[in-house]
Amino acid sequence: MLEVTACADELDERASLEVYNAVWPHEALTMDEVRSFEESVRDHVNYLARLDGAAAGSAVGAIFPQRADRVFTIVTVLAAQRRRGVGTALYRAISGWAADRGVSELEVAVLDNDPESLAFATRRGFIQERQELGLVLRLDEIAPPAVEPPSGVEIITWADRPDLAAGMYQVALEAEPDIPGSQDDEVEPFADWLAHDMQGAGDRPEATFVAIAGDEVVGYAKFSLSAAQPTIAHHDLSAVKRAWRGRGVARALKATQINWALANGYTELRTRNEVRNEPIRRLNSRFGYRPGIGRIYLTAPVAAS
Repeated sequence: MLEVTACADELDERASLEVYNAVWPHEALTMDEVRSFEESVRDHVNYLARLDGAAAGSAVGAIFPQRADRVFTIVTVLAAQRRRGVGTALYRAISGWAADRGVSELEVAVLDNDPESLAFATRRGFIQERQELGLVLRLDEIAPPAVEPPSGVEIITWADRPDLAAGMYQVALEAEPDIPGSQDDEVEPFADWLAHDMQGAGDRPEATFVAIAGDEVVGYAKFSLSAAQPTIAHHDLSAVKRAWRGRGVARALKATQINWALANGYTELRTRNEVRNEPIRRLNSRFGYRPGIGRIYLTAPVAAS
């Protein structure tokens, strides 16, 4: 018997998270990080699928402030339970939830090393919108890189200067619309951006690095850290003001991040780059990042009721 229900309590939520972590172990999360994610979106739902009473799949649906016209979803089904209708039932449940909120489009993320899930999505009319290539830097294979910011630029941590948040926000306002695939996203108002993008469960001021020229913030780069992966740091946004690009600011920020990770016992750095984002791809290649697991993002109208 197959049953799909919205998570009713923390036991259901933990069962859903266990399924997600089993299918996406390279991006494993803790419950605290799930809570932080839920607080950052406008609305969300968490479905759990059971086969004969045992957890078999899960699906999270969310409406982001940046793209309120679609529901983002990740559907996960345990490998041993696939081809038994679990994914289809979860897809229909998410579609119904979206339709109830007046949203007509779904965006789904699929791992680029999972052709079975990609085929599942394309059979249901999903069309690829963008792709992010996964990259990995193994820190035991490299020497600490030199940090060489351009003349007049200093790299410090946000923990050193908490007052720089407003300047960092100005960088985000310039940089985020220039990221391929994110040009239609809206940057939240400052207070919301600060709470959701900079103060989540995986965000730490001492792991956020700021490039300043005098009193001006010209760029920043931050890690997203997870207790579920204590020796792996994930690159979050790296951003530089337009007038300062091509002058070595991004390279100095990246080198600072790598050195911080080396000094703090991390063994691996991971990131994803949109395939059209040539500048950051070239930069990561120069530092020795190698191919890892990426994501393919697809969109389609919600399923008919």
